[in-house]
Amino acid sequence: MKLAGTIAAAMLLAGPALADMPDLGGREIVIATENTYPPLQFVDPATGNAIGWEYDAVAEIAKRINLSVSYENTSWDAMIPAISEGQYDMAMNGITIREDRREQVDFTDPYLRSEMLMVVRGDEERFADHVEFASDEDLLIGAQPGTTPFYVGIYDVLDGYEQNPRMRLFETFGAAIQALQAGDIDLALSDSTAANGYVAASDGRLKIIGEPLGAEDFGFILPRGSDLVAPVNAAIAAMKADGTLDALSKKWFLDYRMGG
Repeated sequence: MKLAGTIAAAMLLAGPALADMPDLGGREIVIATENTYPPLQFVDPATGNAIGWEYDAVAEIAKRINLSVSYENTSWDAMIPAISEGQYDMAMNGITIREDRREQVDFTDPYLRSEMLMVVRGDEERFADHVEFASDEDLLIGAQPGTTPFYVGIYDVLDGYEQNPRMRLFETFGAAIQALQAGDIDLALSDSTAANGYVAASDGRLKIIGEPLGAEDFGFILPRGSDLVAPVNAAIAAMKADGTLDALSKKWFLDYRMGG
């Protein structure tokens, strides 16, 4: 399903002179996304429009290297295989840069670093970190299968057994948060981008505990050998250098409030 049309229009901040960037001549590309990962990409409940950090970043990249972008929605499970097969030109979904994934797709340079955080209910007092959580066999953890939070939960919090019954699987982080608030699980794992967004919007119903369980770098994915990698990397480097990426993070991680 098409979610947006061409977005080669002007964006938030003026970047370096466009002459310093590769010019792809208005080339049309299709980007896959899931729209379930606030504040990176999600559907605004007030307007029904797809918005977020990654949408703004891609709009700026498109302006700087002269791309015409459209989006299509696909599930996380299908996204990496679809990119590997060349069904889309690129995908954005808060995708962690990992060596095993490089066997199927090419990554851009990192555009964002995030830490792995533990989200609990606001009144949680039974445990204060992952060690105390792991010691109570009655407590349940939730994450999306095949994601970095899932593997962190299994290997860094639990016992390394991927079928551990204390791990409950959810299609999206939002579904895990709903289960957490309903009392069906006791801990939800996510990177700091989504975790901070949900906690900030919860009016105290959620909180983050303990120390981060590690950090991860995010990148856009493209088919192996794509000629888009170099020009997109050039735009990312320029956006890092001139403060655009920092401005996006301030907008979406500090200023924006889900449902606000």
